[in-house]
Amino acid sequence: MAGQTQNLQKRAVVSSFIFHFPNGPSEKPQVALFRRSAKVSTYQHRIAPISGSISRTDPDPPTAAWRELSEETKLTSSNLSLWRSGKSFTFSDESVGREWTIHPFAFRLAEGAEKAIQTDWEHEGWNWYDPTTVVNNASSGDEYVPHLRESLRRVWFEGELSDAAGEAFASGLEKLHKDHSSGSHELTTIALEIFRDYVTQTKDYIFEAKWWDDARMAAWHLVKNGRESMGAATLNALLAILEEMDEIRRMDSYPEDTFERMITIIDHHLTGRKGRAGLVKDTFASYVRSNILSEGRQREKLTIVTLSASSTIRDTMIEAFASLDISTLELHILESRPLFEGVNFASSILSKFREQFKDLTDRLDVSLFTDAAAAIAVKGADIVLLGADRISKAKGVSNKTGSLPLVLAAKHVTPSAKIVVLSELEKVNGESGIIDDEKHEDNDPREVLRTWKADGVKDVGRVEAALSSGQESGSTVTVRNVYFEWIPLSFIDAFVSGEGVLSDTWIHEKANQQDELARWYFDSIPVRY
Repeated sequence: MAGQTQNLQKRAVVSSFIFHFPNGPSEKPQVALFRRSAKVSTYQHRIAPISGSISRTDPDPPTAAWRELSEETKLTSSNLSLWRSGKSFTFSDESVGREWTIHPFAFRLAEGAEKAIQTDWEHEGWNWYDPTTVVNNASSGDEYVPHLRESLRRVWFEGELSDAAGEAFASGLEKLHKDHSSGSHELTTIALEIFRDYVTQTKDYIFEAKWWDDARMAAWHLVKNGRESMGAATLNALLAILEEMDEIRRMDSYPEDTFERMITIIDHHLTGRKGRAGLVKDTFASYVRSNILSEGRQREKLTIVTLSASSTIRDTMIEAFASLDISTLELHILESRPLFEGVNFASSILSKFREQFKDLTDRLDVSLFTDAAAAIAVKGADIVLLGADRISKAKGVSNKTGSLPLVLAAKHVTPSAKIVVLSELEKVNGESGIIDDEKHEDNDPREVLRTWKADGVKDVGRVEAALSSGQESGSTVTVRNVYFEWIPLSFIDAFVSGEGVLSDTWIHEKANQQDELARWYFDSIPVRY
């Protein structure tokens, strides 16, 4: 038997489930499943999602999934969107001489796009199914491809939960995924609250082994399918919670108050998050004294340039100013397209400043600049102050798009300006592969189009029409709305956190710790054959 297993051909494949919501996005969806034809090489006439091998030319599994969908259904990004990624798994099928590694994905069909599905020779028909029924009833028998249930449950995790737990998880995950206004610190707090709501609804089977498997899978989804680009802090926070929960789980026998202890762990972490901002403010003020005001002469003003919407950065700048012997705080704020968070940020700072300072001798001078004017905004700056949505020891700092041009402009126009990143260690991402540092978060192009249309930009309608029609018009137009970009670590002068000014050693140690915990808790989630 061992020899037979070793001779199996290893194949990595994608399995793409197409969901639609006939009764609205808040209601239960249906999933499209396809009956494979007699012309395919394996599993003829069985019911399956859209599947196919990952080729050498595919840079990653999502690319392969999109390619297979286009080839087998004619669907494209104009009528389909990636909704969820599922955790991959591996199984062997000696009857076909294969060891399969499955990468499951869930896609959401646009409203009214059902008629756009056009199957090719690989399928002899398709239909809509209740995903919960499939998750609970599909087996490895003759009707379905092997382990269809496992592939589907890894993207439709709520299907095997109770109604209350499934609703808490699904609605929370959707809320997290759609939140484009909160920073990573706030998003992590939201994710922990969602996880708490989920755990609260699973009390009835907390003493079963399945509870621990489900809790880990729920945590994995909150990271991967919430806001992955901003998910490093969420990943580290949930791993810390799982580690403490695991200590209880590993006792000789579960204590009677196990549920209460699990909830207390989450509550403790939620409470602890509220006290970190004050420590960051103190560290930043200390850094400014040591590195900007160390010349020993009176400074009339401190000039900071920022591209941010972070309340932590707002409060840190104001609190630092209150403790420094400077009469004027001069802020240069970039507008931050396409959502113009910089404008809201400026308003928030003005309100906070007026609330805190009554003495007219204290001055706040705010200047707003277009993103394209970064080189002008940074002239004469003391500090370029940025946040971080993620820190990678290989890629650098991931922050709002426009941050890299701002840093490069500062290096050229005002080389003396310090490039400072305000970030906690929890935003460090390792190399476990849960959060993909190569992945770009492309967002709705209509966010960009709305501004052009509101300003009456000439001929924007023609661009919008070409964007909708695509290749059918004989030409293509793409409007990219990428939220984040990388700044190399070598460009950063200091990482300021509540734990002090972070060193490279701390960042590497945190990344390695995350890798170890992520592999321990997520790689061991069992496959339910």
